[in-house]
Amino acid sequence: MTQALRKLITFDEFVAKYPDNTGKRYELHDGVVVEMPQPTGDHEEVVGFLAFELTRECIRLNLPYFIPKTALVKPPESESAYSPDILLLNRPNLVNESLWKKESTVSQAASTPLVVEVVSTNWRDDYHKKYADYEEMGIPEYWIVDYAALGGREFIGKPKQPTILVCCLDEGEYQINKFRGDDRIQSLIFLELNLTVQQIFEAGGAITS
Repeated sequence: MTQALRKLITFDEFVAKYPDNTGKRYELHDGVVVEMPQPTGDHEEVVGFLAFELTRECIRLNLPYFIPKTALVKPPESESAYSPDILLLNRPNLVNESLWKKESTVSQAASTPLVVEVVSTNWRDDYHKKYADYEEMGIPEYWIVDYAALGGREFIGKPKQPTILVCCLDEGEYQINKFRGDDRIQSLIFLELNLTVQQIFEAGGAITS
């Protein structure tokens, strides 16, 4: 579970105080600072594998994208700031981001082709809150990578199955495609991506069915 630390602070207050020197990760959810759970080793292996594969595809296609180590996504109309597991940034548009230089924060969809959240114990944030905010921002593509089948049955089936949801923006709304097992991920950002769910989940030691 996420743990509320303090209520109702502004984004400016958040970036002035967090991150601190404890090594912990924090996000701001509608003015509430939440401490993010320490990821498991499996979680980090999935994140690392995906970040490597996406970076390799960017290099192969000569795309002006990169994945920062730490950066925030701020929905423009709320006092929130998210730290995605993988954030793909469009370097040419960063000149239009007023918060980028000093606070490594983006708020425009043109800067953010793709966001990936690898699901952990706070799965409701990924499936509900972040889904709604990323959609409202107009971020073209959002992946929810649920290698441990933690999400609700309405999202990953009954019985629950490890699943990757690829949410692609269409006329202002996300259209969701679900992938499992030997399915090849279909991405509108990376049309030629040759990567299966099994390959991604094996990186984190997950068992697929």
